[in-house]
Amino acid sequence: MNHLSMNILKRYLLLLVGLSIMAFGVAFSIKASLGTSPISSVPYVVSLFTPFTVGTATIIMHCVFIFIQILILQKRYQLIQLMQLPVAFFFGYLTDFGVWAVQGISYEAYWQQWILCLIGILLVAIGVSLEVKANVVVLAGEGVVLAICQAIPIKFGYMKVGFDVTLVVIACVLSLVFTGHLYGVREGTIAAAIMVGLIAKQIGKIWEVAVPEKATSH
Repeated sequence: MNHLSMNILKRYLLLLVGLSIMAFGVAFSIKASLGTSPISSVPYVVSLFTPFTVGTATIIMHCVFIFIQILILQKRYQLIQLMQLPVAFFFGYLTDFGVWAVQGISYEAYWQQWILCLIGILLVAIGVSLEVKANVVVLAGEGVVLAICQAIPIKFGYMKVGFDVTLVVIACVLSLVFTGHLYGVREGTIAAAIMVGLIAKQIGKIWEVAVPEKATSH
């Protein structure tokens, strides 16, 4: 195996590690019952009034995102981005495994819920930073944002905020319409929206110092 193939393999392994950590972060945030991250809010709410698990609902949502990317970009859509599909299945199944793995954790106080929530935020942030470090394929949610930014002259950061807010609004509407109550969106959702990106950015700087880009390209 040549150096290029080895480098690509390492990057995909790094991506899988990042997705695994991220999936457990989602599981902890669900267990905390303080609201999930924006990207997980819709699958979580859907799992409450359908036979689908959170992981299965996540896979379906990501498939929809991939379809939207194709509709937006059409001929400009790069076939390599179809790698988002197996990534979605991997992430979805790992999320269900994570939910199963943490089901035995119990809490009695509100502050204990926050500990679980913060663990979830930290794990998601670590997973995101590893996904960025791998630099091979993004999750379908980010892929949609990038596709929109290609079609409309708007900065990624602004579009990402708008996209997350849209997902939260959809989750709220679905929750109220189909359950009669507001689930999946609480103070933990706001904390995740604010903290995940900031923490991931700081962890990314640590990766750059510990494992320089040049070191992973040979």
